[in-house]
Amino acid sequence: MEDLHQLPKFRDCLSYLYLEHCRVDQHEKSIAAHDVNGMTPVPAASLSVLLLGPGVSVTHAAVLALADNNCLVVWCGEQGVRFYAHGMGGTRSARALLHQAGLVSDAARRMDVVRRMYEVRFSEPLPDRDMSIEQLRGLEGARVRNAYAAASREHGVPWTGRNYNRSQWDAADPVNRALSAANAALYGICHAAILSLGYSPALGFIHTGKQLSFVYDVADLYKTEISIPVAFEAAKEGLKDVERRVRLRCRDRFREARLLPRIVYDLQKLLGQPPDEEFAPDSDPALPTPLWSPGDTPGAKEG
Repeated sequence: MEDLHQLPKFRDCLSYLYLEHCRVDQHEKSIAAHDVNGMTPVPAASLSVLLLGPGVSVTHAAVLALADNNCLVVWCGEQGVRFYAHGMGGTRSARALLHQAGLVSDAARRMDVVRRMYEVRFSEPLPDRDMSIEQLRGLEGARVRNAYAAASREHGVPWTGRNYNRSQWDAADPVNRALSAANAALYGICHAAILSLGYSPALGFIHTGKQLSFVYDVADLYKTEISIPVAFEAAKEGLKDVERRVRLRCRDRFREARLLPRIVYDLQKLLGQPPDEEFAPDSDPALPTPLWSPGDTPGAKEG
């Protein structure tokens, strides 16, 4: 596709599709999954992220079709509980990334973003705008503990705390396995939104030091609303196929909550609007980038 502006808007897409033990190939202008049951066409233009689990082979033509349709491809572990690699997002512009880096690098502006993130989590203004980061974390810890306890009471599922070992996945109790699967699905959607809007998943504000720090920041805005209820609902039904049931529930809950447009809106509200560019990188993928000079504002000289 020559003009990325022709692509469907990210907030208009479906949420995600998880595939395993199949072959993915190009089908017309989209893709199709081939397995023992035959061929299943996949509407790539209406998909925001494709999760490829174990046993999947994908052709070059399929990846090209996914890229043309602004669908992020993620290579993950079984049931989507590990994240190995991903493709690139849907924009060639660095405007949002530079804006994000400026916020992260300025302690005062970073703290403003942190406070706004906590206000979104609490769904109300902070009781004291001058609260320290330690006080905010204390309030957040209490909020999450209350959410776990409430979900445990509502669904009659015993809760002894977040406890699991990734190297011994099958040893975890049903609710911890369900929580991990729900969080993995939520991380994938948030990661796709971040990349599609041109931000970096590594430049977090509350979390820091890992390549997915900002993904964790954004996902934490929605965990008590989506991940925790979904996980306890699925755990109530037992251990059999718990991860699959969680993924299906997450897909439905993402759609019901209109999560994708909310992520887009929340990111714009949290980080503000990046400054306008004097050139249009998305109109020509091969357009040379501008050159930087000391004292330049985002515009600069063309190379």
